[in-house]
Amino acid sequence: MFGLNQRGAGGYAQVGIETGVLAASPNKLIIMLYEGAIAACYGAIKHMQNKDIVNKGAMLSKAIMIIESGLRMSLDKKAGGEIAESLDALYVYMSNRLTMANVRNQPELAHEVIKLLVELKGAWEAIGNDQAASPAVFSVASMAQSSQGQPGQATAVVNRNIANYAKV
Repeated sequence: MFGLNQRGAGGYAQVGIETGVLAASPNKLIIMLYEGAIAACYGAIKHMQNKDIVNKGAMLSKAIMIIESGLRMSLDKKAGGEIAESLDALYVYMSNRLTMANVRNQPELAHEVIKLLVELKGAWEAIGNDQAASPAVFSVASMAQSSQGQPGQATAVVNRNIANYAKV
């Protein structure tokens, strides 16, 4: 009788997201993109477990779109130099892994990407909390190099230079 009006609640949630985007710093916007990609990957895994192929594909497509159209497109390779090139290579790798997760229906590939996204998100959060963050905060390379087939040179550069790029 007094059910929750899902459309109304969804409208408020959308306004909240839009307000957050408008008020966010560039650093926070990047973190929001990571959060969206991570959430989409977790959603895809849930749909894989439920054998819901349509929604699995939609969630993986959403994660890939965030990585490609949000994170990759936001890179300024001219200003970011080596770090931007390295992040670009890492984003391409993640998109490829998610594509394979979709084709092969392998949640472990999505989990691999989630680990990378969480590491990168943590680094950006540390930068936001402390603009003079120590290099020890950025263990992206050590974590990413442990992934199978991971482009090690790209992640080593990410580990070394991410703090400088974040200030751009």
